[in-house]
Amino acid sequence: MVASVAASAFFPASSSSSVVSSKALRAINETPETLGVRGIVAKPASSSGAMQVKAHAQAPPKVNGTRVVLKSESHTIEEEAPSSSRTFYNQLPDWSFLFAAVTTIFLAAEKQFTLTDWKPKRPDMLADAFGLGKIMQDGMVFRQNFSIRSYEIGADQTASIETLMNHLQETALNHVKSAGLMGAGFGSTPEMSKRNLIWVVTKMQVLVEQYPSWEDVVQVDTWVAPSGKNGMRRDWHVRDYQTGQTVLRATSVWVMMNKQTRRLSKIPEEVRAEIGSYFMDRDPIINDDGRKLSKLEDDNADYVRTGLTPRWGDLDVNQHVNNVKYIGWILESAPISILESHELSGMTMEYRRECGKDSVLQSLAAVSSSHSPETGLECQHLLRSESGAEILRARTEWRPKRAKGLLPNTGPLP
Repeated sequence: MVASVAASAFFPASSSSSVVSSKALRAINETPETLGVRGIVAKPASSSGAMQVKAHAQAPPKVNGTRVVLKSESHTIEEEAPSSSRTFYNQLPDWSFLFAAVTTIFLAAEKQFTLTDWKPKRPDMLADAFGLGKIMQDGMVFRQNFSIRSYEIGADQTASIETLMNHLQETALNHVKSAGLMGAGFGSTPEMSKRNLIWVVTKMQVLVEQYPSWEDVVQVDTWVAPSGKNGMRRDWHVRDYQTGQTVLRATSVWVMMNKQTRRLSKIPEEVRAEIGSYFMDRDPIINDDGRKLSKLEDDNADYVRTGLTPRWGDLDVNQHVNNVKYIGWILESAPISILESHELSGMTMEYRRECGKDSVLQSLAAVSSSHSPETGLECQHLLRSESGAEILRARTEWRPKRAKGLLPNTGPLP
């Protein structure tokens, strides 16, 4: 196959008569099978040492409406009788030797490529190699695998919390798309798109058991369930693909908002008919904390970070700040001493107001006393605009950093 490509590159097809030099003919006749330059068996030269090459037949042309007949002549190329018209062709290099050399190189390269062991050394690298995901459990659960990239890890040589949260968001959207419910909007069903409705998250709880490292593969399962009369709950369970150990669990509550008026909306019956069959009758993967998130003020905040502004890349297709970006902002006010000695083990967030591209925000944090025998820490957070309007309230829990692979005894999952 490669040899034929090389041959066609050096001997392109021509619509005119083919002229073959005597030197090339001798090289071809020495091979076991006399092949022409285009792969067709050529007849050996006649006893007179000449080969007849006929010009292609053409339809008789017309000149001023009168048919003119042109005689096709045979051109004889004599081996032994040089002429001035053959001088140019005699000076050309012997293409048969170049053809043989190029063919040898291509055959050697093809053999080397065939013998090369291109398969990955780790079987988990084959897990959902294209990241497409799949529907499971009669369409109720969506599963997708993610490989942790080098640019997704931080100073601790583990994936950041923002990376894991982006995986959750990606699987949620792919679940809607794989179920055939993706309308004109981003994550909206067809009936939602007709009414300019979009989903917005109001509350999220996350528990992190361990952080994956570079080249680890995580497996994310997600499903939906009803939440009250006008809400939807979405849960996630993230595991290590190789060991099956839990990496993260998360639950969230979503409501509908009119994209134009930016006001919350009830779930229309037409939309409920679209999504109702995908709701699972299952308890939340995380029990509700139940504790009220307190409001921070300037007088009881330990750390304040001001002048936070969204970048263009922080906006989603609905023209408001991606909810994952809020996590990075609340961690902006966490003291560096905590970030160096502890890792985030859990957080609860309540989204109060959306944030646009022109917003200027402030991040406040207050560190509570130790709340566990292992000297874990708890922090209260508030993200607000410069005008004082609340954007997000949050509570984060931190545990001392530990060696990779040492997991706490969390007991069976709910």
